[in-house]
Amino acid sequence: MNPSPDQAPERFEAAMYRKITMRLMPYLFLCYVVVYINRVNVSFAKLQMQQDLGMSEAVYGLGAGMFFIGYFFFNVPSNMVLKKIGACGLLGPILIVRGILSAWMMFVHGAASYYILRFIGGAVEAGFFPGVVLYFTFWYTSKHLGKMMAMFFAAVPLSGIFAGPLLGWILKHMQGVAGLAGWQWLFLICAIPCTLVGVGLFFVLTNDPERATWLSADEKRLVLGNLQAEHDAHKRAGGAKSKLSDAFRNSSVWLLCVVDFGVTAGNYGIAFYLPQAIKNGISQDPVTIGWLSTIPWVVTTIAMLVVGHHSDKTGERRWHLTLCCFFGAAAFAVSSLPGAPGAVILAALTIATAAILCALTVFWAVPSALLSGTAAAVGIAWINAVGNLAGYASPHAIGIIVDHTHSMMFAMLAMSGSMLVSSVLTLYVTRKGALRQ
Repeated sequence: MNPSPDQAPERFEAAMYRKITMRLMPYLFLCYVVVYINRVNVSFAKLQMQQDLGMSEAVYGLGAGMFFIGYFFFNVPSNMVLKKIGACGLLGPILIVRGILSAWMMFVHGAASYYILRFIGGAVEAGFFPGVVLYFTFWYTSKHLGKMMAMFFAAVPLSGIFAGPLLGWILKHMQGVAGLAGWQWLFLICAIPCTLVGVGLFFVLTNDPERATWLSADEKRLVLGNLQAEHDAHKRAGGAKSKLSDAFRNSSVWLLCVVDFGVTAGNYGIAFYLPQAIKNGISQDPVTIGWLSTIPWVVTTIAMLVVGHHSDKTGERRWHLTLCCFFGAAAFAVSSLPGAPGAVILAALTIATAAILCALTVFWAVPSALLSGTAAAVGIAWINAVGNLAGYASPHAIGIIVDHTHSMMFAMLAMSGSMLVSSVLTLYVTRKGALRQ
């Protein structure tokens, strides 16, 4: 049922935002699921590919992280392009090409080809996540962004829920079919939906409210008016900088880069090594590993929605973000205990996963309180670019640590340290309540 302007203003506004969310979120959510699976499916492929190709842990970790070097260099340019040509003109092609590159991973035959394809994949995908975050700011005011980011980020744990059993099944049952290894089938099968949803995006998304034929004139006026009112309020208060250079002159942007780096280090420590941790401590069977790997993601999905909703409802960001980082640090520390049973390690990594994704959910509601316009496009992309360098550093560092110590203990302690730094730094950058709504 469409909202009517004859309703009470609050009810009309709430119904309008529900309508926008139901139009945009399901497809963007689907896009993120397939993108994220193609980003981290190498963690399952590793269970066979590493032995087939004779890769060391350091080579695997460097290649897994090489994705984020390409990602770093193309984040800001991609968001500048999106601001000029719109979401449909950029996000669709990103998904299509990303799917094609994912399929090419089946032809990896050594370290060099592995590094190159991971780098190019990161360069292509660079514009997707920051582009979607920027796209949300075209529709929603900051008071809605915590909930929207929680819904969008839920694609990460849900991709883990669906991908774990599927990827484990592919590795076990597709091995040798048509002369291909299970890990080669894994890359090929994952690539197909990514390309298809990229094509479909052209027919589903609308670039901005002004061009949304599915919104009434009253709805367009209200959504655009709310965005303009928020921008004007931030400007009067000395907040929300809008020039490109403002993104780099704002010290809080640089500090938020470090916070994001620390949390993201923990995120990709989980993403690229969870299957290996389960294999080391609980089971060698790929299907069992796949099913057990869903546990952290099920818990995380619920936790994210609860934390994101509570943060929006209370308007509080500082302590939500700080405590999530702290609990993540504590959970990683527990997972590093020598001789801990596999069940304890899995429980600790489940808590760490939930804490990390809850932290990221709250985190991405923060930059919009600082920046708007061109500065928002650049600032969001820059924070994401620098933060995601942890996606390079984290798996590479873990690989080196494991190669030298033959243990995950010190690797998990490193992840704990990165989360603890983010927790402490969050308290500093949000002092005086500057980032509270």
